[in-house]
Amino acid sequence: MFYQMKYKISLFLLLVFVLHSCQNENEKRLAEQEKMAKKNEKIFNNINKAWIFIDEPINDVAEKNAGTWTEWREFLKEIGDKPRRTITAFQKKSKAISKKAMALNNNIPAEFNQPAIKSRISILITKVKMMDLFINLSTVPDDKVTFLIGEINKEIISLERQMDKIVEKSKIPKEQGEEDFLRMLDTTRAIPNSATPLDPNLPKVE
Repeated sequence: MFYQMKYKISLFLLLVFVLHSCQNENEKRLAEQEKMAKKNEKIFNNINKAWIFIDEPINDVAEKNAGTWTEWREFLKEIGDKPRRTITAFQKKSKAISKKAMALNNNIPAEFNQPAIKSRISILITKVKMMDLFINLSTVPDDKVTFLIGEINKEIISLERQMDKIVEKSKIPKEQGEEDFLRMLDTTRAIPNSATPLDPNLPKVE
């Protein structure tokens, strides 16, 4: 009888210990979840606050291109459509922006299909892809994402200013005689290097 009582008490104490341990684990898990939720909320708020892209053309040339260059128009539209509510929405939007940025390599208008424009598009794509990489990490480094948003805006401005610069340069009239000079250069290049040999029978001048 004594041993049975002792066994029951030991079993009861063991049960109490197990229940207490489970309760502590639950409380610890809930505390961790709450901590993570607050951290994610802070990350979301920081990104949500910084998520402002320059989707309006800064000059007439960029605005004109938005009407004629489909890929440019769709890129500006994509960055202007701000996601809402969750970090997942921002992650999806980032992927969509990256896809539209990559498409900027396609169908570049003839007057802008030159190294100065292509290099700026390449830099823009690189920074968009970096943002997409960081925002889709399991733990989002919001400081890097917000920094890259600013960098992307700088590249958009740089690209649009270069477009404007190219158009303005094309409007500058050539100086008087410049076209004749260029034509003369072309003619000079067209003359064969080998001249007609002199007739050996011609009298020499002493």
